Amino acid sequence: MSVLHCLRAAWMTGKTRSEEYRVHQLEALCHFLDERHADIQHALCADLHKPCFETEITEIILVRNELANALNNLCCWMKDERVNKNLMTLMDCSFIRKDPYGVVLIIGAYNYPIHLTLLPLVGAIAAGNCVVLKPSELSSCTERLLAKALPCYMDPQTFAVVAAGPEETGKLLENKFDYIFCTGNFLFLYILFITLPPPAVKFISAVHCLSRKHCILSNLLCILVK
Repeated sequence: MSVLHCLRAAWMTGKTRSEEYRVHQLEALCHFLDERHADIQHALCADLHKPCFETEITEIILVRNELANALNNLCCWMKDERVNKNLMTLMDCSFIRKDPYGVVLIIGAYNYPIHLTLLPLVGAIAAGNCVVLKPSELSSCTERLLAKALPCYMDPQTFAVVAAGPEETGKLLENKFDYIFCTGNFLFLYILFITLPPPAVKFISAVHCLSRKHCILSNLLCILVK
């Protein structure tokens, strides 16, 4: 896909690595939440019949808090972490440097289409990655809002939104991603888990944080029950 090639090219330039750039993108996401607040509420009401109060508490505030936390701590997170030396490294300069993964994919969920889509986006941006965002097609109004409005705030060289159904998502997963954030139903997560290398997938739903062993056992149980 040409979009992925562009993101990969931007990543190779090191554009997303500076603190200033990450802060600018996080602030742009803040502006999206502020300026599109009413649109977000209308979209969630249309998709899930969520009242404004519930949208505020379960979707928007959680993302705002994550943004505030990232902006307040980004400088500290980016610093090299000094580590203790041993006899072999006594004369060396020993530290841990936190590098971005590269081009990452975020697959959102339909039941909390703002919270479970934008929350991992905050972390991905703060870590200095280029991002492909795939909102859930089941929450169609929110998907359209994110696809049309969010790119107006983010850097198009390092960020893209893909509106896709199951078939298109399957083709999307044929591309190489350095990391994948995903929350979804059990079957989809299981397929993703056995298809991709374990370090490449981050399950952000507490319900679906599954080990490979539990995944296989649960799948066998499902077959037996059927």
